[in-house]
Amino acid sequence: MASMTMEELSKKLSKIDFCMFNTNGPESIVSRPMSNNGDVEYDGDSWFFSYADTKKVADINRNTGVTLTFTAPPSMLGKPGIFIAVDGEAELIHDKAQFEAHWTKDLDRWFPEGNDTPGIVLIKVSAQTIEYWDGEENGRLQLSIVDAAEAGAV
Repeated sequence: MASMTMEELSKKLSKIDFCMFNTNGPESIVSRPMSNNGDVEYDGDSWFFSYADTKKVADINRNTGVTLTFTAPPSMLGKPGIFIAVDGEAELIHDKAQFEAHWTKDLDRWFPEGNDTPGIVLIKVSAQTIEYWDGEENGRLQLSIVDAAEAGAV
């Protein structure tokens, strides 16, 4: 049983910008770095923008199961960092209202026409399980559809 709550885990995740986004490719697991773009009020859902014509989107179209791995470095006080693994289901979203809800100015670097950029897609990853290790404790949070709804997920 996990001793860290979702709220405590969310605070830790708010300090981590990048994760490794892992999909099931045609022959093996494929990993690539992705930014959460500051969308860190974590309730079990992670949001990522991409172009629709990428290998990761093709992978998701074949198999929606994905894993996200986050790592924070040790603190200046010598406390170990934290490692977080999120196992979840990916959903491809093409709704412009959702784009606007998750858009940040930093994304303009990658999508020059903003959320009007042709071929853009929003990837929502809904966590099913979250495991963490911080050098002092480890735990596992099991999320269900009911948990996500109670946490305010859409």
